[in-house]
Amino acid sequence: MMLHFRKYGEGKPLFILHGLFGSADNWNTLAKEYANHFCVYAVDLRNHGLSPHDDVFNYQVMSDDLIELFESEKIQKASIIGHSMGGKVLMAFLSIYAERVENAIVVDISPRYYPPHHQKVLEALRNADLSKMNSRKSVEEVIAPMLNDMATTQFLLKNIYWKDEVLNGETISKLNWRFNLKSISEQINEVGKASPKSDSFNTFRILFIAGSKSNYIQLDDIQIIEDYYPMSEVVYIENAGHWVQAEQPKEFYDTTMKFLLV
Repeated sequence: MMLHFRKYGEGKPLFILHGLFGSADNWNTLAKEYANHFCVYAVDLRNHGLSPHDDVFNYQVMSDDLIELFESEKIQKASIIGHSMGGKVLMAFLSIYAERVENAIVVDISPRYYPPHHQKVLEALRNADLSKMNSRKSVEEVIAPMLNDMATTQFLLKNIYWKDEVLNGETISKLNWRFNLKSISEQINEVGKASPKSDSFNTFRILFIAGSKSNYIQLDDIQIIEDYYPMSEVVYIENAGHWVQAEQPKEFYDTTMKFLLV
């Protein structure tokens, strides 16, 4: 599958992989900062953003998508930053194509298995019948009370857009989601699957960044990370939750650049 991406700057390639329900657009500001040093590819993973939708949704096919993009752009080796689900994509990609990765940064996710925990979000999204709504505000009024979390609500609403459809020869605009809600809902168990191990990790340098207020990388995860990646480093960023890069962008940028430029 040929993925949609936004490209910034010149130099060595740096790929950015977003999390579940996210898109390349979430990284625009940081991508432009990285572009002072790298040729940045902010990628829409399959079933997200402007990339194609498909019934198949797992880390194997997402790794295949990424290597297809490497080949299309004639990239032999690149650094990769992956947040949450994007971090899982990165770890799956490493298990197959470690020789194609210069530096790896995994943001607020561990290689371990995560039980499904997006049920409330999926229920809220399914409750919002877009065919009967005519504004972003009307969608917000449905999902906000169910989620009781304005940050998550606003994050999801960034995926709303107007889609033109032709009905009886007339073009009609209807609200739609950028992400493939059906496929994600049906295969949500794939999102939390444990990452594969590989002997190639024994000498691979990798940085894990965690938010101090997040529960995604807990103390027990440190040992799991070290078992997977003996050369790994785990850095906690203070006063940040799961969206570390959005909540503490300067410290996140400085931490990643220190690792990338060594």
